[in-house]
Amino acid sequence: MTRPLTMRAAVLETHNAPLRLATISTPAIGSREVLVRVHASGVNPLDTKIHSGAAAHARHPVPAILGLDLAGVVEQTGREVSRFKPGDEVYGMTGGVGGVQGSLAEFAAVDADLLALKPANLSMREAAALPLIFITAWEGLIDRAALKAGQKVLVHGGAGGVGHVAIQIARAFGADVYATGSASQRATIEGFGAVFIDRSTAVDVYVAKHTGGGGFDIVYDTVGGKVLDASFEAVRRFGHVVSALGWGTHALAPLSFRAATYSGVFTLLPLLSGEGRAHHGAIMAEATRLVEAGKLVPLVDPRHFTLESVDEAYALIRDHATKGKLVVDI
Repeated sequence: MTRPLTMRAAVLETHNAPLRLATISTPAIGSREVLVRVHASGVNPLDTKIHSGAAAHARHPVPAILGLDLAGVVEQTGREVSRFKPGDEVYGMTGGVGGVQGSLAEFAAVDADLLALKPANLSMREAAALPLIFITAWEGLIDRAALKAGQKVLVHGGAGGVGHVAIQIARAFGADVYATGSASQRATIEGFGAVFIDRSTAVDVYVAKHTGGGGFDIVYDTVGGKVLDASFEAVRRFGHVVSALGWGTHALAPLSFRAATYSGVFTLLPLLSGEGRAHHGAIMAEATRLVEAGKLVPLVDPRHFTLESVDEAYALIRDHATKGKLVVDI
């Protein structure tokens, strides 16, 4: 396939400014990269924080092309790439932070280690909704907490991006899954196979009801703040608490008195440091396996956006007005 010389992209010139649609040079690829024709770009709350310059842990120098997640087709491969060939449908969390070009463009030069083959039974839109949230959920449950069949798992924020995927991963591994949320989210949480717990319920009440007072084997906090404090009280003795938002100041005594352990998940680390990128590609291959086995379905907001209307998608996320992951059609 012939590499086009130019492409359209949504460019952030200044933090917190509207994105500008521009025609720029198509990136050249390195020996370990592939050129992906981007079909869809997943939108995450983190993208809006990077856009505003508010995420100290996720700096992206401007001018920049945002977009952490992508799904698309391989157009060209570097000389050291053997896993993919032109025409392959791929997806992954591939840029949009740390000076690495993101997916809000027609093409992206992508480190092949970050990619996996897209599930055959997902559309490009559905596939683009998965990478960041699946990697975050998998790293917490499998890499950090070593989830096992028969364990009782509590997911805080079960209707959210990471939360609804964590429920499905835990169930696929044979765990008994419980999830907190608002009353309006009950149907969503139960639809993914978890036992619903109203988030306003006191910790001791739901621990007594669902674990006989012993606590959960694994607690995954996707909310942060006081919810992480509650997680330390909900875990059983020798259990494990995982958080994707463990950034505050917390008292560890409730955790220590249970001889339980804690892990943080920092999904961006391979993109920022270059370390562990192949593992992200391997995690996405696990996502493909689960999707094709019918054990994982992404929750995607039905509204469509384009490069011209990315700012509208960002506004919906800031207003907490989404019904699943938002996706930009490229």
